[in-house]
Amino acid sequence: MNNTGENKFTPLSEIGEFGLIKHLTENIELKHSSSVKGVGDDAAVLYYPESQILVTTDLLTEGIHFNLMYTPLKHLGYKAAVVNFSDIYAMNAVPRQIVVSLALSKKFSLEWVEELYSGILLACEKYNVDLVGGDTNSSLTGMTISITAIGEAKKEDIVYRNGAKENDLICVTGNLGAAYMGLQLLERELRIYESSGGAQPSFNGYDYVLERQLKPEARKDIIQILKEIEVKPTAMMDISDGLSSEILTLCNQSDKGCLIFQNKIPVDTDTIKVADEFNIEPSTCALNGGEDYELLFTVNIHDYDKIASCSKISIIGHILEDVGIRRLVLNDESELELKAMGWNAMKMD
Repeated sequence: MNNTGENKFTPLSEIGEFGLIKHLTENIELKHSSSVKGVGDDAAVLYYPESQILVTTDLLTEGIHFNLMYTPLKHLGYKAAVVNFSDIYAMNAVPRQIVVSLALSKKFSLEWVEELYSGILLACEKYNVDLVGGDTNSSLTGMTISITAIGEAKKEDIVYRNGAKENDLICVTGNLGAAYMGLQLLERELRIYESSGGAQPSFNGYDYVLERQLKPEARKDIIQILKEIEVKPTAMMDISDGLSSEILTLCNQSDKGCLIFQNKIPVDTDTIKVADEFNIEPSTCALNGGEDYELLFTVNIHDYDKIASCSKISIIGHILEDVGIRRLVLNDESELELKAMGWNAMKMD
């Protein structure tokens, strides 16, 4: 990204903080009756007379969570919103509002921030969510994005991480590992670009893994499917830090053990192809990669037929009473202890 060339860019200092907020939000229309007052006052006003309110927040920092050398700003805005929606869906709830706060350094122009916001608003439109507030500030170190999502659910519908029971089936949606391989591809091409003095990347044939990394989707459809087939998970969370990390978190919260099976973990053929190119075992990508934003959940074994008939859901194992057994059964029927090898936000090296 740069400010050179024929395009004219508007410095943020030219319009100021309040001018920026007004510019970005003046055309927002609220869709939900629960959004009483949105942008334009000291605080948003929300009204939920009969529901439980869920609140989640996510912080994304340039250089840690995203690299603007290969992340389009529109995609970044979309992803920043969607990962928060995913947390709400993971509670078996529905996102209704978000607030967006940005810290921006002087390298960012008004046009760049508009591009970021266009992605956020696109996500809000697709998932039927109101943007009701936020803040902007200056930064000395690039960009930081903080989004808080508010959702709603009936008290009896909410699903926590700590409800898994012995013999429950362990299920995942979609397929895993694609986002991780998309990231590996982007990082490889960036290294080639930097070492060669500007050789352009070749991304032909990699569309699927790149989209899973740059523009993930939250599993709104699964929440609707579970309602339609009348299955309420006993425990649930989204897969942001890698399957192994999330399963161990769910087991820790529920005070249970588990067995999962390597040959049951869903991995897309495009992911397998790219993993083979990088000489990585595909199931390793699924177990340790993260950022898939699929749902991991457990259900009562009596719901087996309902779950097994859904092509968007895979049963990958089951819950054990013994907390000391948390293992992966390999294709040769040997077993490995599950380890949390995924993303660790506090690991800086």
